[in-house]
Amino acid sequence: MTTALLFVALDAHATNGYFSDGYGIKAEGVAGVGIAFPQDSLTIATNPVGLTIPDPGFDIGVDVFLPRRSATLDQGGGSAEFDGDGTTTFVIPSMGFSYRINPQLVFGLALYGNGGLNTNYPVNPYGRFGAQGSAGVNLEQAILSLAIAYYITPDQSVGLALNVGWQRFSAKGIGLFSNFSSDPDAVSNRGNDDSSGAGVRLGWLGKCGPYVTLGATWQSKTYMGRFNKYAGLFADQGSFDIPATYGLGIAVPLPDWTLALDWQRIQDSDVPAVGDGIDSLFCRGPIGCDQRARVRLAGRVGREIRIELPRECTGHFACRLQYKPAAGAELPDFFQHPRARVVRDHLTVGATWAVDQKDEISFDYLHAFKTTVNGSGSIPPAFGGGEANVSLVENSFGAGFTHKF
Repeated sequence: MTTALLFVALDAHATNGYFSDGYGIKAEGVAGVGIAFPQDSLTIATNPVGLTIPDPGFDIGVDVFLPRRSATLDQGGGSAEFDGDGTTTFVIPSMGFSYRINPQLVFGLALYGNGGLNTNYPVNPYGRFGAQGSAGVNLEQAILSLAIAYYITPDQSVGLALNVGWQRFSAKGIGLFSNFSSDPDAVSNRGNDDSSGAGVRLGWLGKCGPYVTLGATWQSKTYMGRFNKYAGLFADQGSFDIPATYGLGIAVPLPDWTLALDWQRIQDSDVPAVGDGIDSLFCRGPIGCDQRARVRLAGRVGREIRIELPRECTGHFACRLQYKPAAGAELPDFFQHPRARVVRDHLTVGATWAVDQKDEISFDYLHAFKTTVNGSGSIPPAFGGGEANVSLVENSFGAGFTHKF
């Protein structure tokens, strides 16, 4: 468990907890579909075995992420609104590389952001409870992934990636929670704290008949070092691992179209820092102590079904369109990790222009429609009761370049 809902920080590309919706500009144009439909070397971040499909080469891209977030406190018949957009623009780069060692074996590496969480409230929502100064949280994660993919047979391939992670966290303006912490001096205003760790991802691709491609992927928990400066804020004395994930995919080529579908689960509930809420503050001991998160089947699990429809508009231009319907927003509580799943419905579009046989330029745009999530019993009696509510809308623009060897 971690910081309050009122500092609801954002996953870099919409709502996969604090995971990105997609990795690489092409995949982001379809909200990340790619377990069975790899498009470039950034497939390593989704399913490393996908390296066997695209032509070897390198990919670079950058996204400009523009979230708008706010929170309200309803207490005692009055309501106060707080603007969390002290920081309004986030620039998120990505890059990947692949090289075919021989006809059966491909090597690749990718560097990408796994999060990008930030809120900055110039007017502290907790000021009415005695908090001082501005408030906010910041979480950054970067992953360097080295991968190999191997053809077992002409129709079956497997992949393995080693993920080396780095993360940074800071929090300010939430010192009032020190009174509920096992380490009161390690809760707020400690500056930046860094940690690193590692995990693995496995993948499989197989042809089922002449047209259908199936895919499966599993990523272990990425075991990260503790945030020692915030040992009184995160469960298990500052522990903040990256949750395990697994997923299935299918891709079916149709005349002029490819239809692809992914199903994914993020095991937030296995990481107490990500899976706990306010109940652990008042029912299971002070924050920062040893805790085990509950399994939660709604919102925090991170299941999604996404449909990808790229179409060859001309001989040198591919278009992509995707709409992801509501997957279920998290119900706010007063003391909740910044992973909060707030926006639900969003639309992505993307396009790739082949400059020549070796070079491509790609674009993507994401809009997450404004969602307001109202709390239900979200502010505990110890803080005067009432409700905490959040609103969020997101826009993201991306551009990338691909060179094929």
